[in-house]
Amino acid sequence: MKIKAKVWLSLLVVVVLFATGCRPAQPPPLKEEKPELSEEKNVLEPLSPAVTVTVGAKEVVSDAGLLIGMAKGYYEELGLNVESVNFNTGQEMINALAAGQLDVGCTVTASGLFNAMLREIPIKIVADKGVNVAGQGYYRLCIGKDLVDEIKDFEDLRGRKLAIVGTASLDEIALDRCLNAGGMTTADVQLELIRAFPDIVAAIANGSIDGGMIIEPFVAQGMAQGILDPWKDPSEYDPHAQTALLIYGTSIIDQPEIADRFMIAYIKALRDYNDAFFKDINKEEIITILAETSVVKEKELYELMFPVGLNPDGYVRTKGIELDLEWYKDRQLLKGDLNLEDVLDNQYVDRALQVLGKYE
Repeated sequence: MKIKAKVWLSLLVVVVLFATGCRPAQPPPLKEEKPELSEEKNVLEPLSPAVTVTVGAKEVVSDAGLLIGMAKGYYEELGLNVESVNFNTGQEMINALAAGQLDVGCTVTASGLFNAMLREIPIKIVADKGVNVAGQGYYRLCIGKDLVDEIKDFEDLRGRKLAIVGTASLDEIALDRCLNAGGMTTADVQLELIRAFPDIVAAIANGSIDGGMIIEPFVAQGMAQGILDPWKDPSEYDPHAQTALLIYGTSIIDQPEIADRFMIAYIKALRDYNDAFFKDINKEEIITILAETSVVKEKELYELMFPVGLNPDGYVRTKGIELDLEWYKDRQLLKGDLNLEDVLDNQYVDRALQVLGKYE
């Protein structure tokens, strides 16, 4: 019996060996341990060949993240050739982003922007491009210098002629919030639509209006000329305002390897800006860059202007975006319902900070 058992066992081994390819069964191969490339090394490797990224911008000072980054080669060293494109209106820029004809936009909140998102077009707010610094608001309601004794508090604005450069957008929102502080809305003043900030300053100078929402450098220029008074700081009536935005369009969202590199270069430039204007580090160099590349050419104005706030860690003020959405909804300017998650995407800033770390 023992002999027969051995014979059968031998036959069984032969059959198994034949079924498995005539070789003894092998244990599964060990997974080869490859050295992991760090996220930083991967994303900081320049793209080759270089890629052109089109950015809609007006070359204002709040475009510092773009202008400084281009001048200092931050985009180029990551394999990005940035091409700045100017548009006549914000709506034209939004249309180009939605159509995939523009990669990145430097703009403000507007009903047109949010309604484009409601059409399920993948464009997103991705980073900060301008906020008011408490006590130094760069975008604010200014009044005529000769009216400082008459217009002392919010209630004194009632019935006054006040101008904005656009309706159903940031400008109307900002003025409305200022008036809300006095228990009013834009319905309680004589609202004037003047399409350019220099023209608002001129209208204040000739007395045809009492005040208006004005942005730098026109605030500093108007003050230097004795035309206007900066009145109350925006921190008193609009502390959460997100004045300007960086938007990613359809084309760059579809290419995360480009989107991530663009954000890294952008935030590096924001940090240079903050070092210069809030820490007095390399300030002369940064002013020179901005004077050469932005619409503000006079270096002396940079010492007079209220500085635009640019978050050195890139994130927008989410409360400001939420308040803007509520404002548009309340006035039935949106063709559907949107919430913060629908319009804001922080993933690009999140990944950039994994590489760059927090600003100190």
